[in-house]
Amino acid sequence: MSDDESTREHVEYDPDQDPEEARSLRRQFRHLEQELAGPTDSQELTAEQLEQKLRSTNKLFKHVQAINEATKDSNILVRFSEISAAKARAMKSGSGAFDVDDFVARLITYMGGRKPVSPADDEDEDEEESEYNAGAPLDWERIGRRALAKSRRVPAMDFMLGPLSIEAKKRAVAKRAVLEKNKDDMKKPQEITEEDITRSENETTKNVATVEKILESIEGQVNLFKFVINPNDFGQSVENLFYLSFLIRDGKCAFEITPDTSEPVIMLCEQPTQEDYDDGLLKHQMVLEFDMDTWRRAIEVFDIREAMIPPRAKSEMRIGQKWYG
Repeated sequence: MSDDESTREHVEYDPDQDPEEARSLRRQFRHLEQELAGPTDSQELTAEQLEQKLRSTNKLFKHVQAINEATKDSNILVRFSEISAAKARAMKSGSGAFDVDDFVARLITYMGGRKPVSPADDEDEDEEESEYNAGAPLDWERIGRRALAKSRRVPAMDFMLGPLSIEAKKRAVAKRAVLEKNKDDMKKPQEITEEDITRSENETTKNVATVEKILESIEGQVNLFKFVINPNDFGQSVENLFYLSFLIRDGKCAFEITPDTSEPVIMLCEQPTQEDYDDGLLKHQMVLEFDMDTWRRAIEVFDIREAMIPPRAKSEMRIGQKWYG
């Protein structure tokens, strides 16, 4: 190698590398790629041959100074890794291919239990005579001395892990018993028609009309709480306020706060027409909190003793043969 070449070995990248040298490197890299390309040919390579080709690749890499040649070197290195991994897998998969019969036969021969048979002896000996010398004892000391050269450790007792033979278990197909239902025990759902449903007479529309008639019988305005509160039933007081809200929504009843006493009062009024809304009349919504504490306080403040709206019977509904309240 010249001095010029030795100095270029330390250059990582040189775009001005000699074109002839670059073509020579690419040609040698292509030749290595072709040798390692085929899966059959690569598997036939021995470990020594792989090591030799890897050393050749390393020598070529010392002269690489361009991206194209470096890429080819990387591809070859990847191919070396794939071949090495395939050989490792082949060694692992073939580790269990141990011929026990051949090993035992060779061991018996080594210990003197088998007669070496030659073609000349075959003609003289009887056909029924076995190649094994059944009467000769096996020379265990001979194999012991051979093993003693490798290890002086006394063999210890051990256990076999796993069964001697594996029997494939047959999957037992369990038959599912068919559940037979007794038709006498089956109950048909109760059929309900419109005639079976008896609705309560205490319906919202009718109760709203009743509240309106009571307001018509009162001249002028009346206190809101005195009108809707039932001092003996908080639930019906809430219902009365609910029915009254429909009249206020439809514009049949007016609600206001008196300026002098700040008392909430209601009174019947003429229901506005569509022309009134077109002229600018607006609807206003109000949320009124009415809980049990307010109910008790209103009874105490306004001294409510009797309900102006008559108490109603509890709502009930019959569905089939049962009543629901």
